[in-house]
Amino acid sequence: MAIENSEPPMTWRYCGNQVKLWRTQAQVSREALAKEADYAAEYVKSMEQGRRKPTIHLLRVADQLCGARGLLTAGEEYLQPEKFVSYSADYMLYELDAVALYFYQASLVPGLLQTEAYARHLITGHWPPLGEETIERRVAGRMERQALLSKDTVSFSFVISERVLRLAYGGGELHKAQLARMLEVGEQRNVDVQVLLDRDMVNPGLHGPFVLLSTEQHEHLAYVEMHGGGVIHAEAEKVDGLRQRYEKLLQQALSPRDSTDFIAKLMGDL
Repeated sequence: MAIENSEPPMTWRYCGNQVKLWRTQAQVSREALAKEADYAAEYVKSMEQGRRKPTIHLLRVADQLCGARGLLTAGEEYLQPEKFVSYSADYMLYELDAVALYFYQASLVPGLLQTEAYARHLITGHWPPLGEETIERRVAGRMERQALLSKDTVSFSFVISERVLRLAYGGGELHKAQLARMLEVGEQRNVDVQVLLDRDMVNPGLHGPFVLLSTEQHEHLAYVEMHGGGVIHAEAEKVDGLRQRYEKLLQQALSPRDSTDFIAKLMGDL
């Protein structure tokens, strides 16, 4: 199942259409609404058609001008920045129902293990740049997501490339705190953190990071992200292939105990 982002979000289209319906019913021209909101008429048109995100300002002006009595401004909460990028939305729902999660990561610390400072550094560095409100929303979403780790009936396995642990994103103190966080989470009885050393550059994870998950309904899925998109695989052949890769990565990685020692040594060298 591919998750595509070819159309604007439904909330944009719905709120924009509501503005158009109320404006038409009140016999207010688009030009009159644009003038009242201090927008170009073409800009209002693109918001009404859902091609652009309707602004809170437009909803408030249209609500008053068209006599909607709060029915338009009620849409404000649905236009808040999303906590997660749109293409990962389906995966996040499956993650909530998972009873077992397996992560392989070769470039970044997995989101469930990130400190707030590390997450903020990465999200702030997003390009094209994000607005401050979106940054705060996504940082908060990532931190809230980590509540999953407190479900002691869910098992978590992380295989993380050595290079990820050596990359000091944000500087020494941030890096040290991030390593400490990984050690802390790794102490939980339902969490295994294992380091894949870079001594052998040829390994089953060369094609990039991925996540495997199993649900209470005995569904077995795989999630793979790439630039600007994400794909959930439900086909048995595809999932089994990635599961075989993960099992091989586990064999090549340090044991959880040796990984703890390795990370602690890295911290001591900082």
